[in-house]
This record gives sequence, structure tokens and C-alpha cells, in this order.
Amino acid sequence: MQEILRVENLTYVYSVGTPFEKVAVDDVCLSIGKGEIVGLIGHTGSGKSTLVQHLNALLCPASGRVLLGGEDINASKATMRAARFAVGLVFQYPEYQLFEETVYKDIAFGSRNMGLEQEEIDRRVRDAANIVGLPESALEKSPFELSGGEKRRVALAGVFAMEPQVLVLDEPMAGLDPSGREDVRRFIGDYHEKHGTTVLFVTHSMEDAARMASRLIVMKDAKILMEGTPAQVFARADELCESGLDVPQVTRVLMTLKDRGVDISPAIYTTEQAAGALLALKGQRTKEGESHA
Repeated sequence: MQEILRVENLTYVYSVGTPFEKVAVDDVCLSIGKGEIVGLIGHTGSGKSTLVQHLNALLCPASGRVLLGGEDINASKATMRAARFAVGLVFQYPEYQLFEETVYKDIAFGSRNMGLEQEEIDRRVRDAANIVGLPESALEKSPFELSGGEKRRVALAGVFAMEPQVLVLDEPMAGLDPSGREDVRRFIGDYHEKHGTTVLFVTHSMEDAARMASRLIVMKDAKILMEGTPAQVFARADELCESGLDVPQVTRVLMTLKDRGVDISPAIYTTEQAAGALLALKGQRTKEGESHA
């Protein structure tokens, strides 16, 4: 897979030289491939949000480099500006950052700052609004007339309209009910499918990580603890739990079954996989019972 982002030995320290000095990211190295969907997980204070703010030069590392397409994004003001358009960052609770008088203008804000022609801006705004399910009639409304869920859609559409090479989302489902979480997962999936964009999302939810990501990166105490496919990571469920992290509920159920002597792998992280494994186990026991009869 072609690499699009590389982080080399990145370290970042808050409040340097004060009693509150804290290493937030400690010598982190990682590589993200073009078109991947990667979940970044870890407990509060593990360094996730600080790390992703380096990916479009909002923060500059104390040491180390961030490479986008092989180029150091902090090499010059020009590369930093280019990175902020190429790597779209959606903060937690992005609806609090809406400020324009209409939904259309809010969605268009980033694209307009890119210096695009109005015709192209208009296409992007309408495409992005369509992906997040905003009707044409909503575009001329004030964003402050909308519900919380609709505001979240507007904020996501604003970053989608920039059509970044890499989409970085910091807790994109935070504060939403189950229906809203499912909507946001679908919007991100639809956008990824349409544009082939690389997606990196930060989450506390192991269920969201399991359902969305093809690869997981786990952080602990400012370092990367482990990474791999969801199956590889959740196969180390005991280690995750010992580190203060949770696992998907279905994985926890299978861990309990295994502890009680059931021959089943705990490296299962969706209800569909669990159903298949349990049915296979039932079939195996039925055959064994028939062979002994």
C-alpha cells in the first residue's frame, strides 16, 4: 500500500521549563497508507489528540518530523499551509465552531480559503451536504436554527467540502445518541467510498473502532502500545484491559466464555463474527455428539 503519512520519532512537550512540564507524545513513529481507515485509541491523556494536531501542522513537534507524501509539513510556511488544506481535521464537538450566517457559507468556508473558483466551491458544498444528508432547503438557514445533530452534519460537511487527502477526526461521535453515532459512521464511510480518502479517527469507543477501522493504533502514556488489524489488537484483550482500556462488549463476553472452558477465540469483535463462531461451535458439538451415539 502506498504511504501517504509518516510520523518519525515525534515528541511534543507541554509547558516546557515550568513545574507543569509534561511529555504528551514521546518518540512516536507510525505510517499510514493511502486509502486506509485507521482508528487511534487510548485512554484520556494518552496523547491521541496531541498527536493528530501535528498531522496538519497545528502543533509543531519538539523533535521528529511529520511527512505528507514524503515532504516535511513543517519545512516552510508554504508546506504548513498546504498541509492544512491536504489534511482536514475535525475537532471534538465541531458544531461549536460554526459561525457563518448560513449553512451554505459555513460549509463553503474552508473551500473558499483554498482560493477555488465559485463554481467549484458550489459543487463541493452541494456534494458534501448531500453526503451528510442535508437537504437543499437547509443551505440558506442559519446554522444556529438547527438541531445539535444537524449542526454536527454541517461541521463535517465543511471539512468534506475541502476534499482533503487525509481526513482526521477527533472523537467524531462524541455526545451523540446511538442513532446519531450510526449516522456519522455512515457519513464517514460514504465519503471514504466516494473519494478514497485516507481516514484517521480518534475514539474511546472500541465498538466504533471495531466497526470502522481496518487497522488500529493503541496509545498509552504518550507512546504507541500496539497496532494491527482489529482482530490482532483485540486478540490481546487481556493486555488492553490491564492498560485501563476497554474492549468491545462482544469480545468481553467471549473472553468470559473462554475463561469458563469454551473453546472459542476472544479475537472476535462484532456480533456477526460472534454469531458465526457460536454457530460453528454448536455444529461441531452436534457432530461430536452424533459420532459418540
